[in-house]
Amino acid sequence: MRMLDVAITKRYPGFTLDVRFTTHAAITALIGPSGSGKSQTVRAVAGAMRPDRGRIALDGDVLFDAELGVDIPPQDRHVGYVPQNYALFPHLDVSRNVGFGLRRARSREARERVSQMIASVGLGGLEHRAPRQLSGGQQQRVALARALVLQPRMLLLDEPFAALDAQIRGALRQELADLQARLGFRALLVTHDPEDLVLAGERFVYESGQIMEGNGASAGASRPAAQGT
Repeated sequence: MRMLDVAITKRYPGFTLDVRFTTHAAITALIGPSGSGKSQTVRAVAGAMRPDRGRIALDGDVLFDAELGVDIPPQDRHVGYVPQNYALFPHLDVSRNVGFGLRRARSREARERVSQMIASVGLGGLEHRAPRQLSGGQQQRVALARALVLQPRMLLLDEPFAALDAQIRGALRQELADLQARLGFRALLVTHDPEDLVLAGERFVYESGQIMEGNGASAGASRPAAQGT
């Protein structure tokens, strides 16, 4: 069953993230103000942040379980992560940025996959451009292609439109919807912009480290309900 199940707690000085939700949606939005815990949730799913307690499972596979001592390394979770600043390598061109994470990146199969993904995101002809030669929207597409070329089970998008002006945001929002429809990937989308909710089949509203609203959400995060608590 295609499902993301998150039930985690993480304490920071002056702030506690304590969230639980389950989603089956193709695109799920985590929405709320800055500092409410959305990005930390995504980082936990990616394996970049280790919760103090709780559990994360994707399609029935446990990625993290504090009680059982399970903590799958990020590279083995099969999720794609696109940070807000895109994190492109400035010394690599578009093709090498997109293919960076592929094993045997110089093989014919890898080169063909990279070429197909570049075409899928509408960057055909720009393969040899450096990131500094691209617009903000084009840089975002490179970051998306780099994540999607690895064929992740879920794409994690941290404020993907925040650095762009309103007109470009609208166009890229539609492009992301079209790309998802064509490629069939699932995504967890972090945003503070209500207009991004048009992309989401499900949404969870964050405030002060908790989920205040959303289907499939519940209070407390020590263990999922299926585990008997």
